[in-house]
This record gives sequence, structure tokens and C-alpha cells, in this order.
Amino acid sequence: MKDKKHKLILEGNAFYEIDLTCLEQKEKRNKKGSEDRSKEKRQRN
Repeated sequence: MKDKKHKLILEGNAFYEIDLTCLEQKEKRNKKGSEDRSKEKRQRN
């Protein structure tokens, strides 16, 4: 079975092709960033 690497979205007249690998990396970065910020808040208190 082939892994999906792109997601196609048709919204009105717009057509989007989402790179799922890139999206996954971005979510990991955002999650790491939010964890770092919550650690900083705890250290301040």
C-alpha cells in the first residue's frame, strides 16, 4: 500500500495540494514550541 504524501482539497473555485510531510513537520515544531513556552511559564512562577 502506498503512503499518502499529498492531500487534494477543492474549495469553491480554489484547488489546494497539501504536502502532508511538511504539515506533519510543522505540527511537531509548533507542539515543541508550545511545550517550551509552558515550561518557561512554570519556571517564572
